[in-house]
Amino acid sequence: MRRATAILAAGTFAETTASVTLAAHDRHRRRFRMCDDSGAEFLLDLPNAVHLKDGDGLALDGGGVIVVRAAREEVADIHCNSPDLAARVAWHVGNRHVPVQVLAGGGLRVTADPVLMDMVEGLGASVTRHTAPFQPEPGAYDPHGLLAAPEPLVRWG
Repeated sequence: MRRATAILAAGTFAETTASVTLAAHDRHRRRFRMCDDSGAEFLLDLPNAVHLKDGDGLALDGGGVIVVRAAREEVADIHCNSPDLAARVAWHVGNRHVPVQVLAGGGLRVTADPVLMDMVEGLGASVTRHTAPFQPEPGAYDPHGLLAAPEPLVRWG
């Protein structure tokens, strides 16, 4: 069985031998038996659990790279019309300890949870439910997430 033992950051490799499409909750793994998109099995065998990002590569022991693709999921994009409301909504969403993706322009993307959506709409935010890839923030102490920390996208004031 093929064995993937290292992660290559997105954009650091050119050739791929296969792809694997995974939902956000399936992209946080250390050791797991998986199938690539063609159905061929491989073993993900990493030294530590890592949040895999869309475009990352899984380096195979015998050579080759399996590219990771973010699956389309039911998500909700949250947008606010002021910095004050954005801060309030972000605090309340963060207080629920749910995975969050920060969007360009300062919006938030979360999984489409009806209770959470009712709460943020009640606070005055607008919510758009749709299907899209979901790449939540990996956390401040995840070294893989910090390698490609984005530049600030919005400056208020």
